[in-house]
Amino acid sequence: MANFAYLRISKDTQDVENQKFGILDYCNKNRISPITIFEDTASRKKPWRDRGIGDILKKINPDDTILVSEVSRLGGSSLQVLEILEEAAKKEIAVHIVKNHLIMDGSLQSTIIATILGLAAQIERDFISSRTKEALAKRKASGVKLGRPKGKAKNLKLDPHRDIILEYLQKKVSKLSIAKILECSPSTLYAWLKRNKIKG
Repeated sequence: MANFAYLRISKDTQDVENQKFGILDYCNKNRISPITIFEDTASRKKPWRDRGIGDILKKINPDDTILVSEVSRLGGSSLQVLEILEEAAKKEIAVHIVKNHLIMDGSLQSTIIATILGLAAQIERDFISSRTKEALAKRKASGVKLGRPKGKAKNLKLDPHRDIILEYLQKKVSKLSIAKILECSPSTLYAWLKRNKIKG
């Protein structure tokens, strides 16, 4: 059985040492050994499967363990955290949240926590949708035309929303939902994705 301590590395060296000390102290008290420390420097803006935690989940085996100092270290949003915990559950891997003394192992308690995280993820999606609609309404009120310009334009209507679209795709929001949020037809979104060679 292998145990992986996952550390999110930032510019704050004191924070990194605190993560490491907390995990090692927890492992010592709970007789968890040996421990492989995995330090991740990748940006949390990247999809989690392309970061260190994704690499761990690819090679980890059933009954292995992942330890993190706090649940927020796993991902940049509650949706990401939920997806990671779901992937771990599928592979029968226990995830220890050291600071809260929680063990996500498929038990009733961990199922309840995962459900709460899922609700938080849905609330987050709703907030993103609401902020996007408010931003579009503000632009429209300022006289910015949101519709498709006449003729063949170099810039497409959805170009200014590139980051938002990529974020939605990363969070597995359907293309139909994205089109609805951005108040454009699905065909417009599909054409934009094709032109920018983006797969979702």
